[in-house]
Amino acid sequence: MNYLEEYKRWCNGDAFDEETKKELIAIKDDEKEIEDRFYKELEFGTAGLRGIIGAGTNRMNKYTVGKATQGLANFILKKGTQEKGVVISYDSRHMSPEFSQETALVLNANGIKTYVFDQLSPVPELSFAVRALGATAGIMITASHNPPKYNGYKAYWDDGAQIVSPIDKEIIEEVRAVKDYNDIKKISKKEAVEKGLYHTIGKEIDDKYIETIKKCVLNPEIVKEQGKNLKIVYTPLHGSGNRLVKRVLTELGFEEVYIVPEQEKPDGNFPTVKLPNPEDKAAFKMALELAQKVDADVVLATDPDADRLGIYAKDTKTGEYMSYTGNMSALLIAEYRISQMKEKGILPKDGMIIKTIVSSNLTNEIANYYNLELIEVLTGFKYIGEKMRAAEANKDKTYVFGFEESYGCLIGDYARDKDAVAAVMALCEAAAYYKSKGLTLWDEMINIYEKYGYYKEAQVSIVMEGVEGAQKIKEMMSNLRAKTVEKIGKYKVVTFRDIDQDIKKDMTTGSISKTGLPKSNVLYYELENNNWCCVRPSGTEPKIKLYMGIKAHNMEEADKELEQLQEAMVKLVKEG
Repeated sequence: MNYLEEYKRWCNGDAFDEETKKELIAIKDDEKEIEDRFYKELEFGTAGLRGIIGAGTNRMNKYTVGKATQGLANFILKKGTQEKGVVISYDSRHMSPEFSQETALVLNANGIKTYVFDQLSPVPELSFAVRALGATAGIMITASHNPPKYNGYKAYWDDGAQIVSPIDKEIIEEVRAVKDYNDIKKISKKEAVEKGLYHTIGKEIDDKYIETIKKCVLNPEIVKEQGKNLKIVYTPLHGSGNRLVKRVLTELGFEEVYIVPEQEKPDGNFPTVKLPNPEDKAAFKMALELAQKVDADVVLATDPDADRLGIYAKDTKTGEYMSYTGNMSALLIAEYRISQMKEKGILPKDGMIIKTIVSSNLTNEIANYYNLELIEVLTGFKYIGEKMRAAEANKDKTYVFGFEESYGCLIGDYARDKDAVAAVMALCEAAAYYKSKGLTLWDEMINIYEKYGYYKEAQVSIVMEGVEGAQKIKEMMSNLRAKTVEKIGKYKVVTFRDIDQDIKKDMTTGSISKTGLPKSNVLYYELENNNWCCVRPSGTEPKIKLYMGIKAHNMEEADKELEQLQEAMVKLVKEG
């Protein structure tokens, strides 16, 4: 793509409105900015779209959203499933309501029915609604935990999971085939409503969703009993979680719930945080201050689309609030739920627990202990959804729990994406249960480590923006792929997996086998002593991501070993 030619086409073309042209003419003397906006098309990938809001082919705007939707519409029409309809939801980001409307009306102009949420609603409710309404697809307008200048477009299929192979590739081809923005069909909302194509949804789905997740509670009587005593601080970080989180906790009987007032209302500027991301400790500043004032037991935060949950729990021995990684919080919930299911005699004999390739190996220990089948998938919750769909179709396995290290889990099979609303509920139930036993959540975390071993993990992101950054990331992966790595830090590499090439190499014998995973740009190093490292480029952000995990005998040793492994891995990747 010649970026200057494309820029001129947008400035002069009849497909673009005057507001768009005005924005672009204002940057006519900034060639670097023009290049960044037009050097490529914002790619509709397997995670949909994600990009900076603004005019240009490499930006989130009504034209790139319309193009993606026209491609999706063409695919749905080829499948003949337009009568089933498409569910559309959005979060608190800038332009989310507008992009939601644009999506609905392009679909309607193609004769496809839509169900549009009447207010911002989280990812898990969108996933649930697709299944509950028997829709053919779903769209969530969100950029998850990215900075305020971003927005995005997540595409879901009829099982409520994000699109996977082969459907993802077929939809991507249809999107790429839309060459001219004038080919995007248009209709007014008035006409769409009159034709019976545009439908608004809200309360009835809220009610069904809340009732469904409440059925996942394992100890309702203990929740009622301890709900008067357990003090919970919660922040939605200006996102979509507040309404449903407050409702489910209140209905279950948690009386001491304190919402961070400065972060309660939706705001696409996310004014009180640098990043609206529960993975970022800085995002908890206000919540922790409130926790100190009210002497809270647990401190919880969800991201803007409420699929990720971050937590702190009080260590009553020291009075300190202890932070949890995504692995820790998910596996604390898993251990609680699975142990209780076993105790109550309701743990399925054909049960499975699913984790992503970069998630904690502590999962393996829990699966072995409770005789569950462990299934490992690529990074991305859609791959967990894919395994759930297969098990549902084959009737050969029962879903028990699934999670990814990036602060997301799903406690039941009612949806096909990570659910922070239900995770808040499950975490608070676990806190109530352990409180009834005289334990805090931190006490239980230590108990888990003592039972299975001190597993600790870390993740490092190396950010490289722009054209040069994208090229550098490509070079780093290429250099690392070509290099024979026998040792990382003090640990020998036992097995090397190149997922993209479908190669699994035993570093001792030299024997090569297949990985058994779909093609993906991921390099994975299994190290001695149950330690590991992994590297991959982000699919949604301009960064290369490094993951690593260790197993130790105590917390101090775990922290020290992990820090050393992290330093060695960063050095390896940067040096190539």
